[in-house]
Amino acid sequence: MPTLLIATVVSFYAKSMIVTPAHTQYGFYGEQVEAVQRVLRNRGHFEGDITGYFGPVTERAVRRFQQEEGLRVNGIADSRTLQAMGIEVSGTGIAATEANINLLARMISAEGRGETYEGQVAIGAVILNRVRHPSFPDTLAGVLYQDGAFTALVDGQFNEPISETAYAAARDAINGWDPSGGAIYYFNPDKTTNRWMRTRPVIARIGNHLFME
Repeated sequence: MPTLLIATVVSFYAKSMIVTPAHTQYGFYGEQVEAVQRVLRNRGHFEGDITGYFGPVTERAVRRFQQEEGLRVNGIADSRTLQAMGIEVSGTGIAATEANINLLARMISAEGRGETYEGQVAIGAVILNRVRHPSFPDTLAGVLYQDGAFTALVDGQFNEPISETAYAAARDAINGWDPSGGAIYYFNPDKTTNRWMRTRPVIARIGNHLFME
């Protein structure tokens, strides 16, 4: 087989079978979206060009695929959807350094006291989802310290001692576990009076928090 053809085949399968981060959704660009579009086209759900942009056509195709596979239909190529597509989920794209784990764990502990372990991981996942989302800062510190983003920075809980479960939850979130299903917002409906937050589409409820797109 000619060298150029071999390289082309290897490149195709690399893009089709491996993706980082652990989910992709409306508004995303890149090779991970190309991989999703290829699978959807091969399954007969997507007839457009492979553009690498996750727009409304791709979202509808993902929903059809999820319905066919018996998955939760949310239009987000989350970790379970990607696995059903045969696409390897290789993490979140955030390095599991001690500094990142400690910083994420501090916010998880502050925002997730009294929540289940799954709920704590979900909080961490939302923070990481924001890092990758075009509407938010593209660094972990930038997301955590964004003005008005987290009440724990306002009420001082961010500076309280970090719980042991928060460290483990931070590691699980960085390694790609996302119980929130790709959410970028969450709130406690019993405590929040923010009307705008209540207009967001709810993806999941875990413990005391609702998780939204």
